[in-house]
Amino acid sequence: MKTVILCGGKGTRIRDVSTAVPKPMVEVAGLPIVHHIMNYYARYGLSDFVLCLGYKGEVIYDYFSRLATASTDKTISISQNDTITKATSKTQWNIALVDTGLETMTGGRIRRISSHVSNETFTLTYGDGLSNIDIQKLIEHHRTCGKTLTISGVRPPSRFGELTVSGNLVVGFDEKPQAASGLISGGYFVCEPRLFDYLDDADSLVFEREPIKALVREEQVAVYTHEDFWQCMDTYRDWEYLNDIAQKGVAPWLG
Repeated sequence: MKTVILCGGKGTRIRDVSTAVPKPMVEVAGLPIVHHIMNYYARYGLSDFVLCLGYKGEVIYDYFSRLATASTDKTISISQNDTITKATSKTQWNIALVDTGLETMTGGRIRRISSHVSNETFTLTYGDGLSNIDIQKLIEHHRTCGKTLTISGVRPPSRFGELTVSGNLVVGFDEKPQAASGLISGGYFVCEPRLFDYLDDADSLVFEREPIKALVREEQVAVYTHEDFWQCMDTYRDWEYLNDIAQKGVAPWLG
């Protein structure tokens, strides 16, 4: 099963961290965040990746090229279509690095890699979100529901500390609790190939707008609720938080 990762956005809100690299290459605990994401999927046996490149895509390409040749237990082959095969002692990663355009929106990027996933179920995510979601259970849930698309529903962490109060006394404090109500898309998807039928031939197409809305109208979207850790890296504050918990050894995605 292929894992498609959207890596082409400009990430303008996190320019305070770095302007030299695209957002998926911003480092958390010494590794680009996209590398953390790929490590996480590989833990579930999903190591066949399609990276949708755009803004500063050459930085991502150069990184994985160097990584694959960095030690004697790694091999690399690059085809004309920019495909890297990275074999290690533990697993083999197959990485297709696809230029999906500088200004292309998410729907257009997904449409552009349709030939890479062929006629198979595939997973899809963004290159800027970390979680400890159980990928295997997510896939099993998708298969049970039998819909075109399954979206992970998560509860975003609060920006503010949550107080537990008894009378005038604070009896509990949680620095970054998950919200108690209201689900948002966590960006960990499972898709059937018929999803491409909903993607118009336009680079300006935003996946999260009309394609998903059309699928919702046709009752073709299932949700898998994840109640535990999820954190996107949209801002400098998010980046600081992810690095902080990683340095403290309490980063849930690291296991």
